[in-house]
Amino acid sequence: MFEEFVLTASTADLSEEPRAREHADAVEFRMDLASDPLTQLDGYEGALPLLVTNRASWEGGEAEDLGRYDALSTAIGHDAVAAVDVELAALRGNAPEGERSHATALRDTAREEGVSVVVSVHDFTSTPEPAALVDLLTDAAGEGDVGKLATTAAAPEDALAMIEATHEATAAGHRVATMCMGEPGRHTRAVTPIYGSKIGYAPVDPANATAPGQYPLATLRRLVDGLREGETDG
Repeated sequence: MFEEFVLTASTADLSEEPRAREHADAVEFRMDLASDPLTQLDGYEGALPLLVTNRASWEGGEAEDLGRYDALSTAIGHDAVAAVDVELAALRGNAPEGERSHATALRDTAREEGVSVVVSVHDFTSTPEPAALVDLLTDAAGEGDVGKLATTAAAPEDALAMIEATHEATAAGHRVATMCMGEPGRHTRAVTPIYGSKIGYAPVDPANATAPGQYPLATLRRLVDGLREGETDG
């Protein structure tokens, strides 16, 4: 998975999956936002593979304790689950006590199951300089199969920094997924795939966006495909 660009439809309700099939390549299942997530997984019979995310509260999600790892470990045993998201801070020991051992154990289990590991970083206040972004992407990609970096753009130069970092990290051989949150960086969600970003995120229902600045699913599909076709044709 993630050899090519993958557009994921983010949802906390797997019954929405049929609505995503026309435009998405996969579904990001936000377990931390879901009602009875393991029950939903047990009943899942959708056509799209799943990327499971159980985002910690200290990284902007709603999962409050280490029990989220038990849920993720159970989730990756499901045949439909092709990838799991793990926070870089947890793997590097920069998170609350107990996170690192659970995170590394989850990564080991995922690899045994043949499940891809997306290692994620979120900055909800700013976008660092390009060199710092490249360092973060390098660290995240080195810990998993894809390094995901989402920062907050306050101005157009922040978007440019993310695009530059995406290009540099990809050129260095790292598999990355990048985007800027917030209106000034919204267009990066469509543009960074041209520079190597391997994952896009968009809500199945625009009313249930899981991050600031997300495009509707059909819109992001159209934008990404149109830009990539234009690049090929040009």
